Amino acid sequence: MRAVIQRVKKANVKINGQVVGEIGQGLLVLLAVHKDDPEASSAAGEKSVQKLAAKIINLRVFSDEDDKMNLSVKDVSGEILAVSQFTLYGDTGKGNRPSFINSAPPEKAIPIYEKFVLYIREQGIEVATGRFGAMMAVELVNDGPVTIIIDS
Repeated sequence: MRAVIQRVKKANVKINGQVVGEIGQGLLVLLAVHKDDPEASSAAGEKSVQKLAAKIINLRVFSDEDDKMNLSVKDVSGEILAVSQFTLYGDTGKGNRPSFINSAPPEKAIPIYEKFVLYIREQGIEVATGRFGAMMAVELVNDGPVTIIIDS
């Protein structure tokens, strides 16, 4: 899995002009599933999802009282907007048109994405989502900006 995490003051995702997911202060997480990631139903897949989600929940990218990045989204009672983004595995090694052969097909990626969202919710974090496979417009107010990339 690959996640691009952005600290935001607010963010939303729209489909056909309608807001389907919206958060205030928190993290926008763009999540891609690799074709070789373990299946969501396997023990390895479960562990991989939990490890990435825990890393994101506990990522200390929010400022404390001394203006040092020392607090997590959990510490600041922030929210997460999780958006599926298969293009994060786009390969431009040959030519100028990206190849997405490393992205997992929907039948594999959807259960992993859903487990990721469920696990974060189980940790008491509010999670808004886009819609897997839909053409989405993501709008955000970046805070910092702070952007982190995590490969599992």
